[in-house]
Amino acid sequence: MADSEFGDVVAAIREQWASMAGMAGMFTFSILLGIFIQPFYNFEIYRAFGEEGTTEAGNILLELGMIFVFTIAVIWLARKGLEVLIKGFVFFALGYSLLMALQPILSIVFWLVGLQNENIALVIILGVPLGMMYTLHRFPEWYVVNTVGLLVGSGVIVMLGIAFVPVLIILFMVLAAIYDHWAVNGSKHMLELADTMIDLKLPVLLVAPKSTDYTFLEQKGDVMGKSHDEPAVPIEGTMPPKKVKSRDALFMGLGDVIFPGMLVISSITFLPETGPVVFDFWGEPSIPIHLGPMIVGMGTLVGGLVGYAALMTQVARGKAQAGLPLLNGGSILGYLISGTMALGFDQLWQDITFL
Repeated sequence: MADSEFGDVVAAIREQWASMAGMAGMFTFSILLGIFIQPFYNFEIYRAFGEEGTTEAGNILLELGMIFVFTIAVIWLARKGLEVLIKGFVFFALGYSLLMALQPILSIVFWLVGLQNENIALVIILGVPLGMMYTLHRFPEWYVVNTVGLLVGSGVIVMLGIAFVPVLIILFMVLAAIYDHWAVNGSKHMLELADTMIDLKLPVLLVAPKSTDYTFLEQKGDVMGKSHDEPAVPIEGTMPPKKVKSRDALFMGLGDVIFPGMLVISSITFLPETGPVVFDFWGEPSIPIHLGPMIVGMGTLVGGLVGYAALMTQVARGKAQAGLPLLNGGSILGYLISGTMALGFDQLWQDITFL
């Protein structure tokens, strides 16, 4: 990178540091919330493919295939003008994930207020996610989108993190990073998907405004195309680019949070229980989290944040970037380094099968 270009990137980061820090905070919060509710769901009944499925690589390929099919289906429906179907399907999936995230939190509220009526509790547990989804539908402002997105992200992180051992999660992350790079920089269909989701105001992304007067309600779904083609900072000797709405906020897909978060949750779920107990909030019959796995989980999170910092140096240039190569790469590196230090490298491998 030339000195002038490096200086421009540094200047752009200084200008956008608040929104970048806000996005990093949301990234961290969603994963930490996932850690908090993990013991609530760390039981065989909640594992997507059962106890045996946690080591079967075929299930990872199935998940990756589902992501690809979903992406193509959404793009096809959008081109056909069938946004209602997209919104209905996405709202159903998000509502379920939101329920998973809110149920443990609401159970704490019920305990604090002494609510013991199961029927009333069930109505509240179902009613709160429905109310939030209705609010999102009627008033999809950025803070509503972020609230729902953070909760949904933590729910998905836990459901997938307890479903697969770390080795399979890493395989999933590597394959997803390769796909993300191709989808953003090769076929560019991921940019079209992101613009569709922004246009529909769906919480499959996080929004970090760059100014206090920003409103997501007026954001058009042409962000990625503009940001991909236009420079973020003036090139020396040229006229400054016109300001476009795509630079009024930073956007990050929930997948960029979910994949690093999955490895964090998988680490504290499946790695050997070494060291003293450091988290036992939920009590029996939940499984407490021990120091060794927690160190690895935190190391994985820190690695993800390092990848995020590297990603922001690219985003500062004003171009849409494939987030998973850097985010997943940083998380995996953090997992390997912290895992080797806390447990030993030989403890990081789990025997797997294809089926």
